[in-house]
Amino acid sequence: MRSRARFSLGQIFQNLSWAGVLCWCLLVPAAAGAETHPFDADDLVSMSRISDPRVSPDGERIAFVLRTTDLEANKGRTDLWLAALDGSPPRRLTTDPAGDNSPRFAPDSRSLYFLSSRSGSSQIWRLPLGGGEAEPVTDLPLDVANLALSPDGRHLAFSLEVFTDCEDLACTVKRLEEQESRLSSGRLYEHLFVRHWDTWKDGRRSHLFVLALDESGGVSGPPVDVTAGMDADVPSKPFGGPEEIAFAPDGQGIVFAARVAGAGEPWSTDFDLYHAGLEGGGAPRKLTGNPAWDTHPVFSPDGSPDGSTLAYLAMARPSFEADRFRIILRRWPGGEERVLAEDWDRSAGDMVFSPDGETLYVTAADTGAVRLFAIDVSSGQVREIAGDGHVRSPAVAGEMLVYGRDDLRSPVDLYARPAAGGEERRLTDVNRERLAAVNMGELEQFSFPGWNGEKVHGYLVKPVDFDPERKYPVAFLVHGGPQGSSDNDFHYRWNPQVYAGAGYAAIMIDFHGSTGYGQAFTDSIRDDWGGKPLQDLKKGLAAALERYPWLDGERACALGASYGGYMMNWIAGNWPDGFRCLVNHDGLFDLRSMYYSTEELWFPEWEMRGTPWQNPESFERHNPARFVENWRTPMLVVHGALDFRVVESQGFQTFTALQRRGIPSQLLYFPDENHWVLKPRNSLHWHQVVLDWLDRWTSTD
Repeated sequence: MRSRARFSLGQIFQNLSWAGVLCWCLLVPAAAGAETHPFDADDLVSMSRISDPRVSPDGERIAFVLRTTDLEANKGRTDLWLAALDGSPPRRLTTDPAGDNSPRFAPDSRSLYFLSSRSGSSQIWRLPLGGGEAEPVTDLPLDVANLALSPDGRHLAFSLEVFTDCEDLACTVKRLEEQESRLSSGRLYEHLFVRHWDTWKDGRRSHLFVLALDESGGVSGPPVDVTAGMDADVPSKPFGGPEEIAFAPDGQGIVFAARVAGAGEPWSTDFDLYHAGLEGGGAPRKLTGNPAWDTHPVFSPDGSPDGSTLAYLAMARPSFEADRFRIILRRWPGGEERVLAEDWDRSAGDMVFSPDGETLYVTAADTGAVRLFAIDVSSGQVREIAGDGHVRSPAVAGEMLVYGRDDLRSPVDLYARPAAGGEERRLTDVNRERLAAVNMGELEQFSFPGWNGEKVHGYLVKPVDFDPERKYPVAFLVHGGPQGSSDNDFHYRWNPQVYAGAGYAAIMIDFHGSTGYGQAFTDSIRDDWGGKPLQDLKKGLAAALERYPWLDGERACALGASYGGYMMNWIAGNWPDGFRCLVNHDGLFDLRSMYYSTEELWFPEWEMRGTPWQNPESFERHNPARFVENWRTPMLVVHGALDFRVVESQGFQTFTALQRRGIPSQLLYFPDENHWVLKPRNSLHWHQVVLDWLDRWTSTD
């Protein structure tokens, strides 16, 4: 199916210098009438990726990070760029091969603070925007991460990995050197979380430090650990960032989210907000006592008519990571709290206040998209601002809203829209030439009566070479989570356009348990992993085959990762006649052994209503290992050695079962990948193996 002849991205990199490729990717216009080709994995890996947009205080410019792919080095490289609200072309600010990220404007909008490893470690640098070279601000003995700048420009906040019982950074450095020089490699642990996500623990915590600046923007003293003594990571790991940190309006304190759970950390989602003075010297003050998850503090602009307001997100149920995030408003510093828009049955994401503090702009998953909403702070009335695709990182620039947006046919670009209403305007178009050179499939959303007759949504991406008179094989993609969604975004690991470009119709079903359809729909998968979702998948495929007669249901393969991989094992034993082949990436094979080997225990304990000894029936009822005797569908198994969420033994057990039963199967193993496949060359290899597997079993030859 993929017989078209053209140079791969790897061949291009072998024949051109990196600088030449970068220039070609970003600056050379597509030739008029240039030949196009179906979108494939080479195109996916080559796309430039925008992240971390930051609006200047004067509201005129947006700094952002642009990631490009260095295939020769087998990694992405990042540079800083600057876009303008007036529509003038973006310009590149940095070119250092070490990589730059986390741009933060100074209050006068005339310079940027940012993080860079150009000195050999990650440190803070400062770049004048009127001309001149970047200069280092810090030269600390540890890597700096998660940069934030106070609104008045007088303090920088950032995180460092330290031993919590050390009084200074030199102590941490010395202890690391002692660990490195030890003759024994053994590590002794006293409680769980010996490893997390893809990293082994060595006793350090990510702590929040504050650094005072003088009038010229230089350092005026040593960094202060404002979280000193806390047995907690700030920001949280592995996915927390600067959104968990906010400077208080008076410029004298900082608010952050942290979980102080001790030995119970692996089964706790009890994050609270804390307030610390910028000079340190005392224990941070706990602001919230909610036993569930509190995070994402955001302050209204200083000088709002009714005084400052702290907005933050809060879940209600402990140990449930996919509970609804409600918006809590708190008069600062010690006023009453109230829930904003309690009747709005959506889980809030990114938040930013309007300049007058009267409106809160919020992103939320909603029926197959992530939309931007405006919520009136007084009344709680909600209205949609932007709704196509996946909206990210909203910010306010005067009377304009700036945000990133992507969809299934285009990666993230920056857009602006009048806050009062009006047309959306594109500010960047970083993949224009690449997108002009490819053909993509058309997306359609459909719905059908799923489990118990309840409405369920599905999505179909047509093959690139679509002809209604032909019959097309099906790639049936099952999302992970399970509390997730096959929403309209440009995914870099499970992008249905890759399958559409290879001649498949891609079908995705947002089964019971998916997000964006109300909390009750999300909750419904608890203790029913193999029940409602399987019924939805069966009914969804049947509905698609009836709706689109050009689909060849006899040539269908199902694919999924994480919970989607679990579902491949569940399908193998409980829907063995459904597909020609299966692809199981990092999937769960045995729910009982999975519990005893994973790290974040709150997840299986919530999903299965307890531990294996408290509720063994739940762990066994929908356990794929119970139904191996029914397996007969050929399966490709993929796993990464650094996946500590679904450990590699789950993949090995799956492959053992397949091989022992004599079922055609393959194992693709990555010793350097975690729960995902992140390295560019590994991604290309992954796609090639997966598509070859699909071709093998759906071929009509």
